[in-house]
Amino acid sequence: MAAFVSSMIVMILMVAVCLYVGARRPIGTPVTWGEAMVAGTWVFGVMMLAYGIVPHQWLNYADNELLWRPDKLLVGISSGGVVWGNEAKDLGGTGRILINYQAIRDIIASVLYIVFLGGQMYLWSVWQKRGRKKPGDVEEARSRFGRPVLRKA
Repeated sequence: MAAFVSSMIVMILMVAVCLYVGARRPIGTPVTWGEAMVAGTWVFGVMMLAYGIVPHQWLNYADNELLWRPDKLLVGISSGGVVWGNEAKDLGGTGRILINYQAIRDIIASVLYIVFLGGQMYLWSVWQKRGRKKPGDVEEARSRFGRPVLRKA
């Protein structure tokens, strides 16, 4: 549990650093090769955490500490009714469906991937739109020297 939670916290902090740097960096500022290398390595690290380490730590936690194995049943459904827990092994009737904890573990891992992919697309959108003027923003008049015009000539 500690490894899963700590990997999630590290990933969230790394994304927060990306947003902080993006908010402070002026649009159109040239990127040096050193900044590009650091940023590329940073984004690779975030993606490695999101798509590799966090789901792996979840699967380890579910397998080792929660003991969500294929032989541990959650629910059994058939024409004979609905039975919760391991008593579902003895469930009779037609159309029997058994749902075990390993399936729930895999569904949660898939949801993690889907959430991270959606978050990645959202962060791409936020990064690309940073610094743009909003439709209601009115830019104040400036003189040809770049100073704000206080009154009409």
